[in-house]
Amino acid sequence: MAAPAPTITRTSSSAAASTQRYTSALAAVTTLFFLWGFITCLNDILIPYLKAIFQLSFAQANLINLCFFGAYFLMSIPAGKLVARLGYKKGMLLGFVVAAVGAFLFYPAAAQRAYGLFLGALFVLASGITLLQVAANPYVAILGPPESASSRLSLTQAFNSLGTTLAPLLGSALILSRLPKLDNATTAAGIDVSAVQLPYLVIGGMLLLISFVLSRINLPVIEHVTDDDEATGDHHTSAWQYRHLVLGVVGIFTYVGAEVAIGSHIVSYLALPNVMNMDATAAGNQVAFYWGAAMVGRFAGAYLLNKFSPAKILAFTAIGAVVLVLISINTTGPLAMWSLLAVGLMNSIMYPTIFTLAVAGLGRHTEEGSGLLCTAIVGGALVPMLFGAIADQGGLRLALLLPIVCYAYIMWYGLRGSRRAGGEVVAA
Repeated sequence: MAAPAPTITRTSSSAAASTQRYTSALAAVTTLFFLWGFITCLNDILIPYLKAIFQLSFAQANLINLCFFGAYFLMSIPAGKLVARLGYKKGMLLGFVVAAVGAFLFYPAAAQRAYGLFLGALFVLASGITLLQVAANPYVAILGPPESASSRLSLTQAFNSLGTTLAPLLGSALILSRLPKLDNATTAAGIDVSAVQLPYLVIGGMLLLISFVLSRINLPVIEHVTDDDEATGDHHTSAWQYRHLVLGVVGIFTYVGAEVAIGSHIVSYLALPNVMNMDATAAGNQVAFYWGAAMVGRFAGAYLLNKFSPAKILAFTAIGAVVLVLISINTTGPLAMWSLLAVGLMNSIMYPTIFTLAVAGLGRHTEEGSGLLCTAIVGGALVPMLFGAIADQGGLRLALLLPIVCYAYIMWYGLRGSRRAGGEVVAA
């Protein structure tokens, strides 16, 4: 019989938290980040594939991102309440099961050749991942001293990036490789849609397997002590009353929007004659460098965020992203390609840093704050839609100005917006 899970009584005292080392629990949760990174990044392969099958415009193809990331907007707040009631572990287990159902729905969607069914399957899949995000991100942030929360979450997000790095390679081999060039002899109706069935069946099976393994692991149970909030003078009655959290919600919106808008259009961008003139398979393979750079940056960030101010590192990477996108817009050939792919390196620590800066000091409102932040992931739906509309009218180069605006806000959040009440910022 398994031993009962240990209980952590979480207070605002970093000294109390630092006495606990839960390496095994952190390692167990870290494995979860890999698979949902893999699933999310498969959208970058799915978009050009379904765009060809259903003869979609850029804006229409980005309905994929709208349904996937729109689930975060609709489901995050309910998920936050559910996690507060069930606990972190049960919330993650339920998230895996819901995501598995969504993955299995890809099989009938492909069999029916119905774009609407694909979008519905993506919504269910994303709803499960939303629940995972709401439960796992604050859990990692809480498992240890608040001062190293950004570093901890950056490390786990690095394994998320490992999934996003491998997904384009496998997706190109299994899906885009079966996408012929459309000409007079090959019509969209003749494209084999079964290429997406087996990968998503495997993904569904893996989700259920990991859920089973997680159910057998004793994770520490974290309890917030409301008396501690009173002792420290925190009389907030809602997460909405924390300025740095609300501004962090906007930060997550702009970050996810910019990252997804770029990642989802790399294949089309590299196919431009004045960039690299690549076919879909070759361009799909290059997407791995975009997400791979994020993985490298997150592993490095796990170290750097312990040495330097997370807020200042966030601002620095945002400036770097702006410079790289501007270089890509104004150049051609390999320089245009590699400068855009290098934006992935700048993206690397943005999500974990914004998230931990935003939830710092929330106490008993942590789960609610996590739900609000995950709601902002809807930026991955809305920003790419606007990006696609601009690209349809003025081209992909003009559309790349939109992520620049997003990164400019993130720079400001790092320098000013992340300051807590009284001007306090999270220590390095």
